[in-house]
Amino acid sequence: MNTSTSLWCEDYRPKKIEECILPPELKEQFEKLVTLGEIPSLMLIGAPGTGKTTVARALCAELNCDYIIINCSEDSGIDVLRNRIRNFASTVSLESDSKHKVVILDEADYCNPTSTQPALRGFIEEFHSNCRFIFTGNYGNKIIPALHSRCSVINFEIRKEQKNQLMAAFFKRTTSILESNNIGYDSTVLAKFISYHFPDMRRCLNELQMYSTIGTIDAGILSTTDNAEFVELVGFLKDKNFKKAREWITTSSADPVSLFTKLYDTSNEYVVSESIPTLIVILGEYGYKANFVANPDLNLAACFVEIMAEVNFK
Repeated sequence: MNTSTSLWCEDYRPKKIEECILPPELKEQFEKLVTLGEIPSLMLIGAPGTGKTTVARALCAELNCDYIIINCSEDSGIDVLRNRIRNFASTVSLESDSKHKVVILDEADYCNPTSTQPALRGFIEEFHSNCRFIFTGNYGNKIIPALHSRCSVINFEIRKEQKNQLMAAFFKRTTSILESNNIGYDSTVLAKFISYHFPDMRRCLNELQMYSTIGTIDAGILSTTDNAEFVELVGFLKDKNFKKAREWITTSSADPVSLFTKLYDTSNEYVVSESIPTLIVILGEYGYKANFVANPDLNLAACFVEIMAEVNFK
């Protein structure tokens, strides 16, 4: 396969629920929907790259449903949604063996909560006999309660005791992809790379594909995945330079949860031993809050302020 013209995250996207890398209870829940042949309106909430859109598409594919995907981070205007949804949902499904059509609203937490989201509530009710809606989002608290109450809400949360098992499954998946593309790899490096980025499987594949242009996955990939940006941040925290740290938040593409993990994993390198317990408590608190806050940047800035005030760096 030509890695320069095709995206691995699309080429190797699971087509069936059984192929998805999910916590066992989630996979069982979705497999039951396939067995029943019925998709209720769903709200799939969780961190980026955990398989929310993949599951939505796999459900539709297995039940042979007509479906459309609307990326709400790009098309969130009420007129665009009204026209596209109404045109699609108001017609009978072309697939004779499917019970209904499906509208997948990807990144629905980007929709305006005062105009677009209330309108979507009306669409669910208006087209309930012919159409189901699947919402995906990173932050469930950014989606209005009225939509929550009209959907079965499923949290793509990975518990601590499940992480190693799922990382092992993803490691096996990535080795298969690398081998099918004739890309060499160092197993230890690959495992460490996955551990750092997991559960964002999409980002893992994208970065592996980009780095694979040199022909092999070696230790260099560990130093190219945001390391310079991270070291810069640590310097700001050490110098208690809040202005620069705040600017870093606005320019960085780092996922807050992944950032908290990296600060924890590398704490021995940057933080004096006596301050590591304090850092862990701070990261645990703000990592938990990251799942609920309305403004992730504000939560991250508050975390940085507390680290500057309470943690001593080497």
